[in-house]
Amino acid sequence: MFKFGANLIPDTQIFFQSAHCYGLVNLKPVVTGHVLVVTKRLVPRVKDLSREEACDMILSAQTISSAIEDHYEGTSVTFAIQDGPDAGQTVPHVHVHIIPRKKGDYPNNDDIYDDLNKAGRGVDYEERKPRTQDEMTREADVLRRCFL
Repeated sequence: MFKFGANLIPDTQIFFQSAHCYGLVNLKPVVTGHVLVVTKRLVPRVKDLSREEACDMILSAQTISSAIEDHYEGTSVTFAIQDGPDAGQTVPHVHVHIIPRKKGDYPNNDDIYDDLNKAGRGVDYEERKPRTQDEMTREADVLRRCFL
């Protein structure tokens, strides 16, 4: 069991682990395959990371994004870090959004940031329904195989 801010994340939703980070499936993904890389230590801001954690987070994001892009047949990846509440961070725990992209997935490429900001309204954001625990477990089971 891991913590993501105040939220307890069951192992069944974790698909990747490194020395300082873990990858988890997203409760309300912007697109299919939208996942998160989170530090194991509860750290609210990027400036609070140790050098080791910061390096591990980027290397983990690189490893996860490559697997996610291949698995979801993407052609590119959007990385996003919302660092602090005024940047749209709703969970006070450093994390990187990894979002697989395909040509034409958004009419205007930067519209994805509008969707991320909508997502930033928190888990009570009504327009996008949360996935079930079972759906997230099934996705994590599939993604875990990408790292064997």
